[in-house]
Amino acid sequence: MRMVLGVSLVIAMSASAAAQTAAGACDPKGKPAKLNFTFKDVDSRKVSLSEFQGKVIILDFWATWCVPCKAEIPGFIDLQKKYGGRGLQIIGLSVDDSLPTARKYAQEMKMNYPVLLAEGKEDILMAYDPIPSIPVSVVIGRDGTICSKHVGIAPMDVFEKEIASLF
Repeated sequence: MRMVLGVSLVIAMSASAAAQTAAGACDPKGKPAKLNFTFKDVDSRKVSLSEFQGKVIILDFWATWCVPCKAEIPGFIDLQKKYGGRGLQIIGLSVDDSLPTARKYAQEMKMNYPVLLAEGKEDILMAYDPIPSIPVSVVIGRDGTICSKHVGIAPMDVFEKEIASLF
């Protein structure tokens, strides 16, 4: 998977998905997010994405070897600190890292949100139209609607604008 994702890595600024309205709120006709997946976290506990339904979710597809992914993580840590109390849940979905590698990285970065392991789980990549490269971040409203999908790095102020209308 690393080769496929590495070759197709997109680092350009991303555009919001069509399901997002101009005001940043989710379109009521937007596609439902597929939250029926369960993964192990970096502490080997099983975590289902459906546990986070009812929150505003940023589902971040990333890997430790991905330089643009590493650049985004501090911003996600800040967003989780700032908006976690209002119902934001960042979820890091490591697509190509072993448990020891992801655990060490999450600890070093002081990631304050769940880091789930999707190594070898290509079905999750296909469930999100497929994930063409990493990083990819999907903003999901409280009702489970996909509001936007960012392929490549997106500025944190873009995420802030999008999630502000979803609380």
